[in-house]
Amino acid sequence: MISRELVYQALAFQEVPRVPYAVGFTIPARQRFCADPTGRELFEQIDNDLHVSPVIRIEYGVRDPDGRYTDEFGVVWDRSADPDIGVSIPSLTPENFDSYPWPDPNAPGRFDRLQAALRQHPDKFQVMAVDFSLYERAWTLRGLTELLLDFIENPGFAEALLDRVLQFNLDVIDAALRLCPQIDAVYFGDDFGSQTGLIMGAQRWRQFLRPRLARQYSAVHQAGKKVLIHSCGRVQEIFDDLADIGVDCFNPFQPEVMDVYAIHRQYHGRLAFWGGISTQQLLPYGTVQQVETEVDKLLALGRSGGYIIAPAHGIPGDAKPQNIAAMLKKILNQ
Repeated sequence: MISRELVYQALAFQEVPRVPYAVGFTIPARQRFCADPTGRELFEQIDNDLHVSPVIRIEYGVRDPDGRYTDEFGVVWDRSADPDIGVSIPSLTPENFDSYPWPDPNAPGRFDRLQAALRQHPDKFQVMAVDFSLYERAWTLRGLTELLLDFIENPGFAEALLDRVLQFNLDVIDAALRLCPQIDAVYFGDDFGSQTGLIMGAQRWRQFLRPRLARQYSAVHQAGKKVLIHSCGRVQEIFDDLADIGVDCFNPFQPEVMDVYAIHRQYHGRLAFWGGISTQQLLPYGTVQQVETEVDKLLALGRSGGYIIAPAHGIPGDAKPQNIAAMLKKILNQ
């Protein structure tokens, strides 16, 4: 069974011959792990079942000599300390909103990487990634504190900003699906949570974000594609909402903030999950035996479908190489 068929089977909550996987590394983790020949050999054996192609220019890891990077929305990221993402410097205000220059959804080259992936990996489950998709794009432009205050003090402006981001996303989705109708899913990155709960609270999530997210997801489903989303944090209080508005698979499924086994049972048949291997505790601080035991349990969980095994996030730089190796051996040899 090829990867594409395997992932579809898992997303249909059917038993699978092996659990599909998607293992990603941060830059420091990859460098550290591959510095050892044994690690490099294992790394080269990774053959993820999902192939994810970003279509928003963020270019993780790229920075100018001063440590900064400017994305296509005009947001400047300070990457002097964190080379992967960095810290955004807000650029949009109510005063410059009407004149703010927005990127072209059909910008030349936007879908080049996606088209190349479709040609080169026809056996993979092909995912188009819209990173920093709605709430995250709004706060990177406006500033996190400022947007949260707008929800309370200036809701009309917050809605206008979210609507503008939504329209850009809808235009990108439309352009991509016309150009690349063979993609399997669209993946939206949008962190709603912290370690303790929804950043904006469930009431405001449902007021400001749910109806707009539903429109994004509906556009994907109308084309017959799957909807995958990413949201870090303790956000399980909106899992029913997410299932209701069309999410097929949720990532990163953080075991530090939710009982992944209980939630997989609870939502089996309604919402699939992708992630589950602890990157905050297990990979940096656990033992090899603990890693092996936990990965075995997750593989057993995933054989009933509804699950893609993976680290809960890109493997961090402080993860022990021996733990990464133990995880990979279990996944690759299942």
